Amino acid sequence: MGKPLTENFYLNTNVLSIARELLGKELMVKRGNKFLSGIITETEAYAGVIDRASHAFNNKRTPRTETMYMKGGVAYVYLCYGIHSLFNVVTNNEGIPEAVLIRSVFPAKGFDTSTFSHMKKIGNGPGRTSKLLGIMIDHNATSLINGNIKIIDHDMYVPDNQIVASPRIGVDYAGEDAKLPYRFYIHDEYLQKLFMK
Repeated sequence: MGKPLTENFYLNTNVLSIARELLGKELMVKRGNKFLSGIITETEAYAGVIDRASHAFNNKRTPRTETMYMKGGVAYVYLCYGIHSLFNVVTNNEGIPEAVLIRSVFPAKGFDTSTFSHMKKIGNGPGRTSKLLGIMIDHNATSLINGNIKIIDHDMYVPDNQIVASPRIGVDYAGEDAKLPYRFYIHDEYLQKLFMK
């Protein structure tokens, strides 16, 4: 039985380390009496005021970005193109707007077993991840410590040689920062070995 991540995890001051360590953790959402979850398989780190790809670059504070300035351990959920709710984990201390976007999950609790390719597809992408788990804009600023969204640690360590670090997706506007290897994901072959036994 896994344990929810504690506040100390989210207060780590190295957002890249958190993005890497979130791989293999279980993102769980309570909806009424039902739980839906997925194993995190892809993340992107956003390094706050110094990161041109971040919403908070150059200390930009708006009603939308204010959640990023909260103490680590809350959800930052925003609408992309006015349609897709994208789920991020706020990290670091209050006033330091760093976050990790959850780009992909592999379905776990609440989903029927199917083929690997089908299971991988339905949670592949940040919009699909939120839709799969029922995460909406109303979840913005929800506590990941005592709210209805939690991230569970099952001590599933993913070896370094099974993780790819690459540039983030869709941040061409960020100039040189668009090339930073701040995206992390698990190799498909290792995913299949883990989840389709």
